[in-house]
Amino acid sequence: MLTDPVAAIDCGTNTIRLLVGALPDVAVRESRIVRLGQGVDATGRLADEALTRTFAALDDYVATIREHGATRVRLCATSAVRDAANGEVFVRGVEERLGVAPDILTGEQEAGLAFDGAVRNLTAPAPEPVLVVDIGGGSTELVLGSRGRVDAAHSMDIGSVRLHERHLAGDPPTPDEVAACVADIDAHLDAAPVPVGEAGTVVGVAGSNLTVAAGVLGLSSYDRSAIDQARLPVAEVTAYVDRLVALSVGERRALPFMNPGRADVIGAGALILARVLARTGVTTIVASESDILDGIAWSLV
Repeated sequence: MLTDPVAAIDCGTNTIRLLVGALPDVAVRESRIVRLGQGVDATGRLADEALTRTFAALDDYVATIREHGATRVRLCATSAVRDAANGEVFVRGVEERLGVAPDILTGEQEAGLAFDGAVRNLTAPAPEPVLVVDIGGGSTELVLGSRGRVDAAHSMDIGSVRLHERHLAGDPPTPDEVAACVADIDAHLDAAPVPVGEAGTVVGVAGSNLTVAAGVLGLSSYDRSAIDQARLPVAEVTAYVDRLVALSVGERRALPFMNPGRADVIGAGALILARVLARTGVTTIVASESDILDGIAWSLV
């Protein structure tokens, strides 16, 4: 059953994304890399130029929302805004443009919405429990549960932008830099209360996971329909991550499916995926184009 048009905006550390539609139909799905979390890990503040990029994208999104007649709108912000001392500047800017205040999600809220969006989209039988892995720019959410029920969720303060800025200065990164990044990831996984080893199915969502999926599939361009619901052997994913991390930013940018704005940070995001998979017992991972953005949209219905 179709609903009236709703508009969902997911403002993360690296990207800002828009979904407009009368669910389950989707009329618009857009994504722009704005790097809102630029430098937040080091400075604790949102940079002026990052806010400018984000608000420019939001202005365009507002025009699209009005064009499609969506009257229910929800913008959710995540790790970068949660962690920034000047987050109120972002809040005021959103209110001025959108007419509603943004929801600054807790890590647990972020995890729950990501799980809902991903699990709704599963089209093939999926042994339970399902582990949804949402690797963002500033944080990574691990959510274990079954359809309609979350059993355990945790948001780790590691993401592709944050770990890249923290550890991977080399181009390509040195073995010591990669080892330090992996040690940081493993320490966070050791402390995470989600028993990832119990997962019967692992679903990977968001840019880092889907970019790795495009690489494993050998796509000649980024193809949403080819990636969504693809089941990828874990051994092939792990091998591809090793190759990807060893590339320079220029070599990554030359990959036909790579978003140029993700080329520098994809190595850190890919390492998070590999380290999570190493702790599971699954032999395949499901790539899902539906994620927290879809969960935000369905929360309006």
